[in-house]
Amino acid sequence: MKTKMRSAMVGLCVVATLLCPVVLFAQGAQKKLSVGLVLINLQAKFFNDINAGASDAAQKAGVNLQVIDGNNDPTAQVNAVETLTQQKVDGIIMVAIDVKGILPALQDAAKSGVKVVAVDAKVEDPSVKAFIGVDNAKAGADFGDFVGKYVSEKLGGKAKIGIIGALNSFIQNQRKDNFVTAVQKVPGVTIGNTVDGQNVQERALAASENLVTSSPDINVIYATGEPALIGAVAALEAQGATKRVKLFGWDLSKQAVKAMDDGFLVGVVQQNPYQEGVEAINALVKLSQGTEVSPFINVPVEFVTTENIDKFKPAFK
Repeated sequence: MKTKMRSAMVGLCVVATLLCPVVLFAQGAQKKLSVGLVLINLQAKFFNDINAGASDAAQKAGVNLQVIDGNNDPTAQVNAVETLTQQKVDGIIMVAIDVKGILPALQDAAKSGVKVVAVDAKVEDPSVKAFIGVDNAKAGADFGDFVGKYVSEKLGGKAKIGIIGALNSFIQNQRKDNFVTAVQKVPGVTIGNTVDGQNVQERALAASENLVTSSPDINVIYATGEPALIGAVAALEAQGATKRVKLFGWDLSKQAVKAMDDGFLVGVVQQNPYQEGVEAINALVKLSQGTEVSPFINVPVEFVTTENIDKFKPAFK
């Protein structure tokens, strides 16, 4: 009896020894990736859409996603990256306010083995494996050409353009500067005042109101981001200036859709932030598997006018 029991125990040990590596391997294969998504804010629909895309892709891929609101504060974003690095996450999705100020924290993360990708704002450094988003410089220039053509064909070739920007935002400065260079190809175009909405809704509204009231000679406004465009819509309506000013800007919202229906918002550069979030998670999954990804994953923009606005309306009901 003892001999049989001893034989059975030896057999079990042999089986356990043989199975043990398989079990450990299976457990390792099932380990979920942990990813931190550092956003600029959770106020604008644009950043919430990045979050939605990343969240859906993470759930599909079995990735643990931690979302951090930067509250429009570059220092808070640096602290977030440092905390994620200390937590030993596998990856970081960076939507940077200050692409230079965030660099040391991202470099430290990469040295610790964290895979880093940038979304929306390009961070140029070897520590960042991919940029997912829009070529903001090119899109700004192309939109400048678009507005210039409108001025030539609809406004008799003359326009004084006021700008509502976010001067603390690298990408919105790209959109502004390249737009200005392109639109000034039209001889009758001059650039008026530029106001700073800082990419914060309340400040963008106040800046828009100041621009409209202090510049009665402008007949075109260009808004470089969602808060600025929403602020411009509200300011033009409040000041009764929707007849004298034509509006152009970035990123649709409910307010923008109504303004286009009302006829004073002429064109919008529409991005696809949801897809940017999806592509960011997919890139980190590939990087974690040792697969290289393209250093620039382009998510194209589309210029929205009255001719194609209907296909976008369902998202803003």
